[in-house]
Amino acid sequence: MKLEGSCHCRAVRFSVESAQPYPFMRCYCSICRKTAGGGGYAINLGADHRTLQVEGRDHLSVYQARMVGDDGEVSISDGQRHFCKHCGSALWLWDPSWPDLVHPHASAIDTPLPVPPEHTHLMVGSKASWVEPQLSPKDKVFEEYPDESLAQWHERLGLSR
Repeated sequence: MKLEGSCHCRAVRFSVESAQPYPFMRCYCSICRKTAGGGGYAINLGADHRTLQVEGRDHLSVYQARMVGDDGEVSISDGQRHFCKHCGSALWLWDPSWPDLVHPHASAIDTPLPVPPEHTHLMVGSKASWVEPQLSPKDKVFEEYPDESLAQWHERLGLSR
């Protein structure tokens, strides 16, 4: 499925092909929550990085998160969170550890997205105290990472495109 997206001020527009277009995975980690999650979580989609086309690339900036380990050691994430340097809209995440993938934020997508039949709530152990996850009976909840990938979730439910 071709996804088209943009930032709020429209300085950056992009398109990408996705075989996993259902916005089902809600991440409550502090990085997603603070950089893209107005509701206390962010929703990332999976797409083919080779198909990413960007207009307004000069209006992009990249944030690489500072992560603090249990021992207090600080490291910088390899993940590159792309956002508009004018309006601040979170657009996509790309990580060189998985160079074929790009993860656009569902909130930046202008194309109508399909409604997922269930949701996966991950990193709920990191959620803000004020956040109350909205859970449906079929939803899965994980303190940290889920037991299936974006692709595996779509395959299990017969939703890959």
